[in-house]
Amino acid sequence: MRKVSLSDSGPKVSEAIYGFWRWKDEGTATTSSIEKTVNLCLELGINTFDHADIYGDFTVEEYFGKVIKNKSFKREDIVLFSKCGIRKSDDGNFKYYDTSKEHIVSSVNGSLKRLNTDYLDIFLLQHADFLADPEETAGALAEVVKSGKVKHIGVANFSVFQHQLLASFLRIPIVTNHIELNLMNTTAIEDGRIDFIKQCFSKPLAWAPLAGGRILDGKDEKAVALRAKLEEIGKKYDANIEQTAVAWLMKLGTLPIVGSLSESRIRNAASASDIKLTHQDWYEIYQVTGKVKPD
Repeated sequence: MRKVSLSDSGPKVSEAIYGFWRWKDEGTATTSSIEKTVNLCLELGINTFDHADIYGDFTVEEYFGKVIKNKSFKREDIVLFSKCGIRKSDDGNFKYYDTSKEHIVSSVNGSLKRLNTDYLDIFLLQHADFLADPEETAGALAEVVKSGKVKHIGVANFSVFQHQLLASFLRIPIVTNHIELNLMNTTAIEDGRIDFIKQCFSKPLAWAPLAGGRILDGKDEKAVALRAKLEEIGKKYDANIEQTAVAWLMKLGTLPIVGSLSESRIRNAASASDIKLTHQDWYEIYQVTGKVKPD
């Protein structure tokens, strides 16, 4: 799998990225299971791994850190992301957003400790905090970069205006926006987020590339129609539905974040980078979403 620049200021990442956000739902995170998945990814050319402080109730980073400590691979051979900004209430009954300086600095230090590393390749804010002082937030991000604890910064789930607001207080670039994008949810194309991220000379990260499995097994009319079209187009490339759906995202210039624990699904995502859809194929699939109508 090729390595590509996430932005004009770096870093180099694999065309598909492995994310651990679903592991909190599976309840199967252990050092051995994570090590097995990481080694499979590395075998397939996926060297970029996406974390957040809260994944697995603060356990997934710790397990991954033990894998790093086992030295089954070199730290410099992987690209590590982590995020903060979503917190649990004191009673655990709800979640809220916090991108204060205190929380950012504390979260970076916590992630470094759990991941058993001296630096994060990218640190992202997981969600915009509506109560944040953007100057304070920007200052905290600049501080963790200056300290060497973080190499690059990014955002997740930000609108264009939220992205622009934070960027206006920064002298360092925001290298990506980590957004939900798939054939069941193409709003990031229509609302300008994809265009703005590209305008910033960056590549978007697309989470839930298969819409949480809905593209593969959804029973609604849209899902059924999409599967039929993906199967039809995929036959041209000897590709299955899953590979074709991921290749559609790659054709758009986005980097899909794969979160499945299934070896076959990880392999499908990795092999999708070899599928080069034509312009016509891409729009023929997009048309099924109802966003493009023939004249």
